[in-house]
Amino acid sequence: MGSESAAGRRTRTQRAELALKTLTADLEPRERLRRVLEQALAFTGATLTAVYVPHEDGEALRLAEAVGVPRALYGLRDVYPLPPGSAAADARRSGRPLWLGPEELGRCAVAGRLPDPDFWLGVLPLRDGGCLAAVTDQPDGFDTEDRECLHLVADALAGPAPAAATAPVANSFSLAVDSGRVEVDGEVLDLFAIDPDAFDGRVETLLARTVPEDLPGLMSVVEPDRFTSGDRELEFRILQPSGQPAWLRLRGRLLPAEEGRSARLVGTVAEASKLRPAVSDVTRIQRLAAALATAGTVRDVSGAVVAALRTSLRADRVALAGLESDRLVVTVLDPPEPEAWPELWRAEWRTEWPDAPVRAMPTLDAGLREGRAAIWPAGAELEPALAEVGPGGLVVLPLPAGGRTAGVCLIGWDSPHEVTPDERALLTAVAGLAGQALVRAHAFDAEHELIGMLQRALLPRRLPRLPGAAAVARYLPTTAGLELGGDWYDVIPLADHHAAFVIGDVQGHNAGAAALMGQMRTALRAYAAEGHPPDVVVSHANRLLVEMESDLFATCCYVDVDLEEGTAWCVRAGHIPPVLRHPDGRTEIVEAEGGPPLGVADQADFPMTPLRLHPGTVLALTTDGLVETARTTLDDGLARLARELSAADPGHLGPVADLLLAEANRSDDVALLLLRYDGMGVRPLRETWTVWRVPEAVRHARRFTRRSLRTWGVAQEDLDTVLLVVSELVTNALVHTDGRVRLDLTLLGRRLRVAVADASPRTPVKPTSIGWEATGGRGILLVGAMAAAWGTLPVSGGKQVWAEVLLEQEPGRAHG
Repeated sequence: MGSESAAGRRTRTQRAELALKTLTADLEPRERLRRVLEQALAFTGATLTAVYVPHEDGEALRLAEAVGVPRALYGLRDVYPLPPGSAAADARRSGRPLWLGPEELGRCAVAGRLPDPDFWLGVLPLRDGGCLAAVTDQPDGFDTEDRECLHLVADALAGPAPAAATAPVANSFSLAVDSGRVEVDGEVLDLFAIDPDAFDGRVETLLARTVPEDLPGLMSVVEPDRFTSGDRELEFRILQPSGQPAWLRLRGRLLPAEEGRSARLVGTVAEASKLRPAVSDVTRIQRLAAALATAGTVRDVSGAVVAALRTSLRADRVALAGLESDRLVVTVLDPPEPEAWPELWRAEWRTEWPDAPVRAMPTLDAGLREGRAAIWPAGAELEPALAEVGPGGLVVLPLPAGGRTAGVCLIGWDSPHEVTPDERALLTAVAGLAGQALVRAHAFDAEHELIGMLQRALLPRRLPRLPGAAAVARYLPTTAGLELGGDWYDVIPLADHHAAFVIGDVQGHNAGAAALMGQMRTALRAYAAEGHPPDVVVSHANRLLVEMESDLFATCCYVDVDLEEGTAWCVRAGHIPPVLRHPDGRTEIVEAEGGPPLGVADQADFPMTPLRLHPGTVLALTTDGLVETARTTLDDGLARLARELSAADPGHLGPVADLLLAEANRSDDVALLLLRYDGMGVRPLRETWTVWRVPEAVRHARRFTRRSLRTWGVAQEDLDTVLLVVSELVTNALVHTDGRVRLDLTLLGRRLRVAVADASPRTPVKPTSIGWEATGGRGILLVGAMAAAWGTLPVSGGKQVWAEVLLEQEPGRAHG
């Protein structure tokens, strides 16, 4: 048996060598290159082969040609830099072939875009400085005979790769990447059904003929900011004058910019319908597989399946639904208009993803139980809920996944349609791919929803209303997988018309970072509410994080704003500085001295920087995800933020925030907090009295209150109520506490606030009932009865008991 197997392998090697020798040099260079690569697919277990050649600048390897399944499925890029770090560059440098399995690929930059590479990669150096790359899905990778055949292919590839054609050929075009001007011959204009005399030379004129669903793919080829060097090949549809779509195939290559000449895309456009003889063409399955490989959500999967079926089958309706427990949840309807679907379906729809009325469709129920596709011809006797979906023919296509049914796809025609064998093959292939993708997408959606719910629970549900200011906040979670972010923001109303604006970022993207984010936000809010100055608030939070002995650290920017005076104090703990937009449109990146990140050093200093806010000033606080990326430095990102903030209209903060986030880096989470300081139209009146512990202390406090209120013009009827509240609060503080007692009076409009601060943290308790023999408790009951509201606040080492009295008359500011 062993000798026979060896003989068989020798025969395969000999056949490969003979096939390669038959490829004569008379072939056009690019065609010969493609045919040589196709021999590797024929004689080895490779699913993809590609040739990389030295880039014109000598600093990288660029893709020259590839055949097989789409490169995106394996993460192969168009360009690899020559410094070590990629298999292509390492093979070229060492001069020896590399054979990499899933374990090595997991650590290799070639597969950097794939979360779990499950394939084998072979990279063979070529004598001209390039390399041959081959991929296989075989469990054991390339065997000895496969590797010998690949060496033969590498030898056949020796010599320079074909250069991009610059001379005009049939069906050719030349596109200037920077200007969008395109030179085309008459054959291309004929394909697009455009009169040569009426063509204006703009690429947009050609793009306007594209079927809308195919336009994003075509734009990815011709858009300047998405271009990398290498070949491009794409099939797309255009609308003919008759209204029917026609398939075209574009092949092109980017010619890099040279002195006096911009970068250009040159290539050909040909009719693709002749190259697609059957609906079961493997190209369509490859395109669907590539689309499903990048589809993250259930809707993405459903959209890819519908796009693969409706045009190919010329169907009038396609519906896809996922199976959740015992019910079907419709994810995509094409066309989406309710009028295109049976009346019974419309009656049952209650939400955006309606429950399909399975109980009214026994045919559908039976198809799901059996797990096999059911094809019903025109005029078949079906229940009304299904007959109206496909009066000319109906396919019930269950979507299997791992021994169960993940969902179902319904395809219907209005005119009589007979499903051909090729169409049956397409349906079978699509069902298998879609079922597996649907299961993955359901899991992704569920986890993503849980992640989003946890993230929303850790951030403020809404921002408070502020006197003399407006604030908006935005948070964008990262789209790079299922990750919890550590960015947070908060707006904390404080006493005396102060407000704290906080933004921060915890190191990492996981559940630990999110939990620590919630703890730090709560701690900062608690320390701020105690009345500490900004530097003390941040110092307390730093000490708390150090004592928690966490492996993570956090950055933070804390700004305490006096909304009455328009002044502020800024404290930075390893965070990026704020950006100010002044009323005249000038912007300023605040040069605020900062301390280390929270949790790094126990005895750290956090200096305060003063800020001046004139009415109309906008304060912007953000995290590094908005201003720093792998390609953008922090300084450049802050400068861009300042420019965009300067050009924005500060009168509408919501649109300004959306504008600033338009180009946000979605590989990291982003938090943004904007404050517009308008200034308070009416500033409160304030007076303060230190209550000394003497026998006449309460009488002195009443006299101070009476004089202050008369100066402010408070009417006598209101004066008595306020004096009673002052008496009870001051007496309560003197009797039940030790140390200093302070009385604060604040008048704003008709609201008078009486606040008494003492050194005891103990909060007064309002008794539920009181008897005649009780010696205390009546004072707080009187305060509750006379005041519109009352409560307590923690202050440094003690508390403040406050009560608000709503005056009957507007104060008249009568002096004397």
